[in-house]
Amino acid sequence: MTETAIADHGIIGDLQTAALVTTDGSIDWFCCPRFDSPSVFGALLDDEHGGHFRVRPTGVDYTTTQVYFPDTAVLVTRFFTESGLGQIVDFMPPAGDTATANHRLVRMLQCVRGRISFELDIAPRFDYGRQSHVTQVGEDGVVFSANGSTLTLHVVREPGDERKARVTAEGDDVRATLDLVAGEARGVVLESAADGPPREIRVAEVRTMFDETVRFWRSWLARSTYTGRWREAVQRSAITLKLMTYAPTGGLVAAPTAALPEQVGGERNWDYRYTWVRDASFSVHALLRLGMTDEAGRFASWLGDRVRERIGSDSGPLNIMYRIDGSSDLKEDTLDHWAGYRGSTPVHIGNGAAEQLQLDIYGEAMDSLYAAERAGLPLPYRGWSAISGVLNWLAENWDQPEEGIWETRGGRQPFTYGRVMCWVAFDRGIRLAAQHGLPAPTERWAAERDAIYQQVMDRGFHESRQAFVQHYDTDVLDAALLRMPTVGFIDGRDPRWKSTLAAMDGELVTDGLVYRYNPEASPDGLRGSEGTFSLCSFAYVDALTRAGRLDDARTAFEKVLTYANHTGLYSEEIALTGEQIGNFPQAFTHLALIDAAVTLNAALDGRPPKRGG
Repeated sequence: MTETAIADHGIIGDLQTAALVTTDGSIDWFCCPRFDSPSVFGALLDDEHGGHFRVRPTGVDYTTTQVYFPDTAVLVTRFFTESGLGQIVDFMPPAGDTATANHRLVRMLQCVRGRISFELDIAPRFDYGRQSHVTQVGEDGVVFSANGSTLTLHVVREPGDERKARVTAEGDDVRATLDLVAGEARGVVLESAADGPPREIRVAEVRTMFDETVRFWRSWLARSTYTGRWREAVQRSAITLKLMTYAPTGGLVAAPTAALPEQVGGERNWDYRYTWVRDASFSVHALLRLGMTDEAGRFASWLGDRVRERIGSDSGPLNIMYRIDGSSDLKEDTLDHWAGYRGSTPVHIGNGAAEQLQLDIYGEAMDSLYAAERAGLPLPYRGWSAISGVLNWLAENWDQPEEGIWETRGGRQPFTYGRVMCWVAFDRGIRLAAQHGLPAPTERWAAERDAIYQQVMDRGFHESRQAFVQHYDTDVLDAALLRMPTVGFIDGRDPRWKSTLAAMDGELVTDGLVYRYNPEASPDGLRGSEGTFSLCSFAYVDALTRAGRLDDARTAFEKVLTYANHTGLYSEEIALTGEQIGNFPQAFTHLALIDAAVTLNAALDGRPPKRGG
């Protein structure tokens, strides 16, 4: 059973898949060839059966630090020993916009000072450890093969290196040692679906891969227009969102991991390696606020394809989530042979919530498309036809019970947040039609928008609580409603909103951290509890800012930033102990950090946020 904390990882990736690297140099999560493919290294969820790729100093005590090479997704893990200082530079060269099974994971080993001996332990476990493999060790590397899949380990070396490295096979796994002195760099390149046998790679070639990867990330990040406070946290969040975007389609995964628990030892262990319409829409909107428009264009195309696939469907124009290629086969299963993270079972893969009705997704999608259009992206005829079809369907279907944003499994309800986001969908559609003279039944859309507004004000606001509540048949508070002023449904200084915020202060907020809702008061069909939800904590900062409580907003923001891990990454939730829990890193959290930073920074500079839009 693994003891490595969720937060004790950095992430690297090539925009088609990603790997997590622990602070002591082990890759313990890597799915290949895509984010949602079965894992090859899965020790994060089962140290015995999951597989790993460990690199560490041989037979000596050491301490470590881990940082990103500035403004990149290149990760550096440094080892301090009595005899010297060594480091691993881990990165994946970008794989391009065409889907491929060929991916390269580079582990460059360096001795910075003194001398150091590295130990490499490579133990793949294909198909979540369900598929055995065959290992072939050659002069220039190793090939691991399983049921048609291959991982090829190329050795990085120079002529005359024979005495530096020693390789031994242990069953179907491989162990090697490498001796380096100050100034020397060697390493390995792990390649999936290689087109030939292992080959000797010279150090200069690896340095070229490094330079090109650094150049890619710095060039991409240079497009950001954000120059305010908290620039480092915002840029790291932007890079993290980009790392979780599947370049061939523009789909963005909610997180690159599966089954990391919302409560250690509990059953809330979901697979997040898919594209939620909601999460992707939020992420695109956040990147647009930084001036990143290409991602919005790719996502708009992806979203349009999904809508056109469902024309004429009785179940609505969109699923709530998809695989990154746009397919909708997300059958939920469990890995019963895995122990789970610190004993948290069941280990879920796939996601049974895919077929739920969650009406808020239409508002989030429309809000991101509207923001993309305002940023200068074109709105072609096919795009407007898809939008019109969605809104016409929504006009017939918004007023019904649903599962809601939190994907509760306790039955459908008339969730207030879902109604608010339906209002957003109609509002943004009406604005687009008016601004561009586009054909649309705007009178009908306006009537539905106004009906939603009145219904939420009449039934979503609980008089005795003096607060907007989770759904019409309860008095339970819900932090999803923190977005009401963000989307422009209500002014942040409205008395109803201020009293709602005060109610949340007293019940959902603890030292700047925010719970989604109280599951004991509003059963969600699952056992156990959870931590504070980091998305909501950053949304709280945004709401405080819009309410004019700038001192409170800045204090809350600074407090939440202290819960980042050593490289500025966040999982889904924060436990009572301050430990990060849930899938990691989570797009929801990083996009909300960007939104809060942009809104608060502008307000502190004397530019208060506008209402909606």
